[in-house]
Amino acid sequence: MTTDDTSLVGGYQPVTLSMGRGEVKCRLYAAPAAERGVVWVGGIGGGWDTPARNLYPRLATELTGEDVASLRVRFRDSRDLNEAVFDVMAGLKYLETLGIRRFGVVGHSFGGAVVIRAAAAVTEVKAVVTLASQGYGAGPAASLGPRAALLSIHGKDDEVLVPESSEYIQKVAREPKRLVIFSGARHGLDEVADRVHRETRDWLLRHL
Repeated sequence: MTTDDTSLVGGYQPVTLSMGRGEVKCRLYAAPAAERGVVWVGGIGGGWDTPARNLYPRLATELTGEDVASLRVRFRDSRDLNEAVFDVMAGLKYLETLGIRRFGVVGHSFGGAVVIRAAAAVTEVKAVVTLASQGYGAGPAASLGPRAALLSIHGKDDEVLVPESSEYIQKVAREPKRLVIFSGARHGLDEVADRVHRETRDWLLRHL
């Protein structure tokens, strides 16, 4: 069941997904008549965290102009991988009720493994982007291609998760896939925010 707040704040509509396992707070960036949609999640810090200098709200707003809706999902428990995957899948199901038929998923850090696992379980997911992802829990990347295209972005100077985490993900994944490692970039990828924005946007639009 969903409970929607019809007010618009900062370009998004607050949405609460109410289920037996608790409430999942979301932010919907609607695109009228859209058949493509993206779910965005942060990392273990929880809340509405976003990498690359507010990449998520900036790009979610921008994509509405391309007839792509977006749903930012806040984890109920950002330290429980299985529950976090459940949250993303709940978000995908909600977008489906709005007429979305092709999905993209984007996750940072812990969220990278989360979106990979959700994408492996939902065949309508066609594009996956991981940003400074952890490798733990990301093994299902092996089952994504060729149905879903996987982009992995990492900072060479990541102080939290080494870039080898994304290298592992790409090693087990099948085509189509792409690995981008930015020199001088740390875990939050703020140093290369514009380039991350461009890579993520182009990947989503190409494969959705």
